[in-house]
Amino acid sequence: MNNIDKQYTDLLQDILDNGYEKDTRNGKVLSVFGRTIRHNMKDGFPLLTTKKMYFKGIVTELLWFLRGDTNIKYLVDNECHIWDGDAYKNYLHKVIRDKDIVQYLKSYSRDTKGVPTIELYSKDEFIERIKTDGEFADKWGSLGRIYGAQWRRWADYYNGSGEYIDQIANLISELKTNPDSRRMMISAWNVGELDQMVLPPCHYGFQVYTRELDIEYRAMLNGEFNENTLRVDQFIEMHGMRLLEQKLDEYNIPKRAISLMWNQRSCDFPLGIPYNIASYALLLSIIAKQVNMIPEEVIGNLGDCHIYTNQIEGVKEQLTREPYELPTVKISDRVVTDISEYTLNDIVLENYQSHPTIKMPLSN
Repeated sequence: MNNIDKQYTDLLQDILDNGYEKDTRNGKVLSVFGRTIRHNMKDGFPLLTTKKMYFKGIVTELLWFLRGDTNIKYLVDNECHIWDGDAYKNYLHKVIRDKDIVQYLKSYSRDTKGVPTIELYSKDEFIERIKTDGEFADKWGSLGRIYGAQWRRWADYYNGSGEYIDQIANLISELKTNPDSRRMMISAWNVGELDQMVLPPCHYGFQVYTRELDIEYRAMLNGEFNENTLRVDQFIEMHGMRLLEQKLDEYNIPKRAISLMWNQRSCDFPLGIPYNIASYALLLSIIAKQVNMIPEEVIGNLGDCHIYTNQIEGVKEQLTREPYELPTVKISDRVVTDISEYTLNDIVLENYQSHPTIKMPLSN
């Protein structure tokens, strides 16, 4: 059942109907405040079908976050260009005041007064240099202390040790040892480092929640029990509950379901939110795999929900489309020592059918 496309398009219509006109740093928008979207993972993977989604880009960005990486070279090398505009804007901003830039520039000349005149790289040239010149990528590919840094290397300034806090590793550990904790939260909103980020985090934090599965549900997960062959109540009557639990434990059948809720301050609904929904659903699935739980609900608490006026025609086109059934995502059973070790080959999208891509401008 595909309810996520309907929720999403209903919210698009809500913004068109009820949005306030605003002038923002990136142009005019229609904006509403405070919306929620939620999806149960048993209904399929929430990748929108009313337009074609670039799933490889979603996976690449998430793996980049989980690696703790903040340099776009990994993204560029894997054909993911979500952050190109932010990196290029940062380059243009810094090049004006950086006296060491001359050695990295394509060419320069001197004006009549002997002052160096700098010729900047175009965006395409900039991305090509990131791809082919390691020294250039090290200098200009970094986006500062954004998501990956905060998730995996939150700086502990208070104790003066120079050590980092790995929030993701701590979350995995807590899920394994204290799964009913109400403190299983990750934050990317590090107030002390906002000025070290090319862009403050839009999705600034998430929380996970787990619950125990009843024995009947666990048994159904095993695949041996169904109404036509062996029912759970029959097995219990013949062999007892203890033997059933022992059998399920031997097969390593999950004992818990896990849900994830993320919070987002700024929501580009036509372009950003479809990626965010799929990305957090994938993160939930990967975490569930790490701790042997069943992914259940993914929930988004959305702050400023907006459509740029130059996206409206594309939005109207999407609203005319009927959704398809949702796809599924399979994550490799390969054993990894850290969640950052997953690769693109470990995550496979199956049975994805969608309408064509809708071209809409991205506002950096």
